Amino acid sequence: MGATKRGLNDIIEYIITWLCYGDEEAAKRVAYTADEKALEDHDVIIVPNGYLGNHIALPDMGRVVVEQPAKDKAIIRTDIVYNTFFFTSRAEETFNTQRDAHDRFLAEYSILGQNNRLQIPSLDEHARLLLKLLNLPVSSPGFGHIYLTHDIDAISRYRSLRGALGGIKRGEAKAVLASLHDIHNDPIYTFPWMMEQDARVPNAEVIYFVKRTSGKGYDYPQYPLCGRDWKQLKHMLRHNNVYLGVHGSYYLDIPKIQYSRMFRTHYLRGSISHLKRLAAAGYTDDFTMAFADQAGFRLQTSRAVRWINPYTYKLTDLTLHPLIVMDNTLSQENYMDLTEDEAYFLCEQLIAKVKMHHGDLCLLWHNSIFTDETYHRSLYPKLLALLS
Repeated sequence: MGATKRGLNDIIEYIITWLCYGDEEAAKRVAYTADEKALEDHDVIIVPNGYLGNHIALPDMGRVVVEQPAKDKAIIRTDIVYNTFFFTSRAEETFNTQRDAHDRFLAEYSILGQNNRLQIPSLDEHARLLLKLLNLPVSSPGFGHIYLTHDIDAISRYRSLRGALGGIKRGEAKAVLASLHDIHNDPIYTFPWMMEQDARVPNAEVIYFVKRTSGKGYDYPQYPLCGRDWKQLKHMLRHNNVYLGVHGSYYLDIPKIQYSRMFRTHYLRGSISHLKRLAAAGYTDDFTMAFADQAGFRLQTSRAVRWINPYTYKLTDLTLHPLIVMDNTLSQENYMDLTEDEAYFLCEQLIAKVKMHHGDLCLLWHNSIFTDETYHRSLYPKLLALLS
């Protein structure tokens, strides 16, 4: 199915309004046309490159070209509408078929990784430029939202039969017995500490994504949602005013909506296929959009944006929340493999960019990573201190 005129008009109108930070009156002052006579009725025109609705091609990632033929009038020669469509729809993935062993599109395959642009939110820069050309004030530095998110891949290390037997086989019998006696002794049951840390950022929204899978293959383990351990943890989460989201299957099965319309896939296996399924199932908010192998701006923005299906050119009701940093991305050997100091410096730079553009900061740290085996128990509080 191709683009209809009405569908294209809806997309163009939405993108221009989004670039204007939702200011509908400001968006009316912008025209998307090559006809320079439109400057008689508009203050800014954006000249189309001819791709939108016709075919998908790589966007112009160079300097945005602007002409100002008269006072308070401007022509943007770079098609920033198409750029916005290209990155937020994930159109690049319609023709670039490279995938890793988990069928993920990685930063190393993307023009963003290949051009060292992943740590630059170019669409936020486009929006900032457009506001200036419209003589509108640019928001002062700050965060639109702060999302401190946590994926519960496992509640405990030793309290399942498989986990206990594995621990004993590795010579960890003492730790197994301690965990079986009291879950608070389990090394990855770090939730009380996590809630204490997150509470230091009072304006943050804390979301825990709960696995709803078969527990087979890469979905192992699936903790029983009717079991005592989960019920105890759920009570603690609710007592601390935490939101619950759905952590979907590695195999991209989309569960029916029950307690939440917020979603994140396991292993960050975000793809156009997964977004189509989410939108069809009625989910409204996806928090998957990051590259697993590099931290930064996969959508080239730090702001929430509605997903446009790049095949049908349909503006959906599914909102994408850019995920800026995941813990494993920083420290895992086959990803960025950073030291704690290097990871802190990178995160500090990314957080500063989100704050400058008044974007939404979304972080992901797993409960299972806050152990003595990693530096994250030291790093995470330092990062939260930057948000207070």
